[in-house]
Amino acid sequence: MSEVLRVERDDAIARVTLNRPGVRNAFNAELIASLLSTFEALAAEPPAALRAVVLAGEGKAFCAGADIEWQRASIGLSMEENEADAGRLQEMLVAIDECPVPVIAAVHGAALGGGMALCCVADITVATPDATFGFTEVKLGLMPAVISPFVLPRIGESAARALFVTGERFGAERALRIGLLSEVLPDQAALDARVEALLGEILSAGPEATRNAKAVIRDQRGLSRSDALRLPVERAARQRISAEGQEGLKAFLDKRRPTWREE
Repeated sequence: MSEVLRVERDDAIARVTLNRPGVRNAFNAELIASLLSTFEALAAEPPAALRAVVLAGEGKAFCAGADIEWQRASIGLSMEENEADAGRLQEMLVAIDECPVPVIAAVHGAALGGGMALCCVADITVATPDATFGFTEVKLGLMPAVISPFVLPRIGESAARALFVTGERFGAERALRIGLLSEVLPDQAALDARVEALLGEILSAGPEATRNAKAVIRDQRGLSRSDALRLPVERAARQRISAEGQEGLKAFLDKRRPTWREE
């Protein structure tokens, strides 16, 4: 694995840590490529092998956006080269967004620019009270365009209109209020404990059911009303007749643990 990204396994849990603490885990081409390849590999793992992913940052910050030297190197790139650069960032975000298992982002310190997108592509994002957030691209004469397809479904157009154009930084309370965060924990120890509790909840659920529950949300995006009504009915019926669904129902009725919780 690349030095800019650390991946550790705890049985069926993958812990992915941005590992560029000297630049507050800012994005460069190598980190983007490493995140993409890592999440592509994780997506190929079967339900029993991978149950959840924890995404975090090493050092004092979660992710401070784009690396200054990487930005410097982009000066003078052609339109086509800039589009390719932006496309690679978007491809990486899609890979995390479409990860088949729950992704928990544990945020501390700064989450700025592209770091905000990581907060939005995670299923559950928790933070400490000292975390700071911001779509700071406009301060550099740029714009949060590539990340917008992931941000808008999370915080809504109203919040985005206010925050995209000002580039102002804001705290964890506002991030919680607009839906960017799922929870704010009192300190790092409490955040770590909450992450472990969330993992315990995920591990207590059916592996296939968890993946399908995540997929049914994603797959309704952009559907017509009739298709959006039909899809979950079909998915619910399919899960109920599956081996896992049958086992879960029988275990409930028999007042015993289902097979995936026997350990």
